Order: sequence, then structure tokens, then C-alpha cells
Amino acid sequence: MADGSRNRRWRKTALFAIALFATAASFAAPEAARAPSRVPLPAIEAGAGERCVEDTAFMRRNHMELLRHQRDRTVHEGIRTTKHSLANCVTCHAGKKTGRVTGADGFCATCHSYAGVNLDCFECHADKAATTAAAARS
Repeated sequence: MADGSRNRRWRKTALFAIALFATAASFAAPEAARAPSRVPLPAIEAGAGERCVEDTAFMRRNHMELLRHQRDRTVHEGIRTTKHSLANCVTCHAGKKTGRVTGADGFCATCHSYAGVNLDCFECHADKAATTAAAARS
């Protein structure tokens, strides 16, 4: 009887260890190794600069707050900086083919469409980089 209870205890311990390992492995798995989503991820063209003004994960979650804060500082306080300005974002992220961040393959439009978020910044602001617009006029 003692051998039977030891075997049961050993099996329970082994099953628990396997379940624990499988759970830990699923959290540690890189994104590419995870099961594919039913919704295709947006294909986003890399920005023109070396790196973004903030970490990518931070920007994905907080870019709108940064833009709102920048807007308030500019409009209400007259402080103009470029680090988090919409114009700076457009200059860096405008597509190489179109020079825009909106449209079918635009940097902003692609993510906003994927997330189901209304993109209304460009009702008032230009969605085309100034340098690209100047080059197109020449």
C-alpha cells in the first residue's frame, strides 16, 4: 500500500511539474512562436529615423496622450517643441512611396484601421511630410 501511494504522489508531482513547465513556456515564448491570430497584423513600414523618440511599446500605448499634451502646450502655452509633435511624427513615418501617413498603406491609417480607432487628426493637420511635399512641387 505504501508503494501505491508513493506512485500516486510521484505521478501527481510529475503532472504538476509538466503543467507548470508548459505554462511558463507559453509565457516565455517569443511572439513569432505563438499561435497565429485569426486577424492579420498590420504591415507597417519602418520610420525614416534611426529610432523613435520613445520606446515602441510605449508609443503604441501612449502616442495619443503625448500628442494631446504637446497640443495643449503649443496652443495654450505657446511652447513649440518637436520631440512629440505631430509634424515630427509625419516627417519620420510618412510612406516612402506616397509621402503620407494616411491611405491604404499609411503608417497611422494601417494601425488605426487594425485597432478599429477613428483617425481624425488629419481633418485639421497635414498627413504629408513637409520635405516630401516640397520635393513634389519641384
